[in-house]
Amino acid sequence: MKFKLARIINICHPEFISGSYRQLKEMLKRVQHDKRKMKGFTLIELLVVVAIIGILSSFAFANYAGARSRARDAQRKADLRQLQSAFELYRADQGSYPSSPLPACGSALTSGGATYIQKIPCDPQNTGKYIYSYIVSGSTYTLISCLENVNDSQKDTANNATYCNGGTTNWSYTLINP
Repeated sequence: MKFKLARIINICHPEFISGSYRQLKEMLKRVQHDKRKMKGFTLIELLVVVAIIGILSSFAFANYAGARSRARDAQRKADLRQLQSAFELYRADQGSYPSSPLPACGSALTSGGATYIQKIPCDPQNTGKYIYSYIVSGSTYTLISCLENVNDSQKDTANNATYCNGGTTNWSYTLINP
């Protein structure tokens, strides 16, 4: 045992080769005791980690909010295309487009017993700020929606300020009859 302990300490601490067994044993206890004290993280290390996690989570949240507005904009575009299909079916049967304004959100578009769309789509936010506008003029119509993402690649080149205030809050998206 003495030889093994001396050999371990000799490998770890070569300067203690000539010490007695008792001195070597005391030194080994101090080294083990010091190692127990050094377990864990310092307060500064913990604060740095918490700060880094906070910064990363703020980036993730900002991206998440942007993804939600892009998803609502995609729903708005799909709703306008759905309305466009219903108006084209209506014109094929009736010979003209339905008169404006659009029926109320959630109601059906019907004529002469035929249903062209079960429910007029509501805006995904349904706050009244973003609405679907329908303008009919003889043999043409225009469907307008306001998009939240002003950087959308399909937005109108020039914002329709009558329906959307533009700037950094929303921008118009228009579909015209084919």
